[in-house]
Amino acid sequence: QVQLVESGGGLVQAGGSLRLSCAASGLTVSNYIMGWFRQAPGKEREFVAALRWSGGSTYYADSVKGRFTISRDFAKNAVYLQMNSLKPEDSAVYYCAAGPALILAGSTLRIPNRYNYWGQGTQVTISS
Repeated sequence: QVQLVESGGGLVQAGGSLRLSCAASGLTVSNYIMGWFRQAPGKEREFVAALRWSGGSTYYADSVKGRFTISRDFAKNAVYLQMNSLKPEDSAVYYCAAGPALILAGSTLRIPNRYNYWGQGTQVTISS
């Protein structure tokens, strides 16, 4: 049974930092791209960042480039999202997702419904 479990969300002031974690189990992570998506109230789920587990290539939305960093821990089967210089518009529920590495590439890895597995989400709230 595949499980993705996020943690690390919370409430911080604008300009602050948070680190989200996603622990993966029940899948061979090297076969997957791990993504972070977010969804604010009344908005569609949007791509934030992704990491190709095999090789380590990373991808970012323009809105977070230079502020967010996605990384991995082989020993823990975990993916992290370090978020710095947070803005109120970063407030959302953040989701971890896993999608097939052989299929996802280019623009497709930014599409939520191309991912097979999802975590339950963690709330991030940035106060101004």
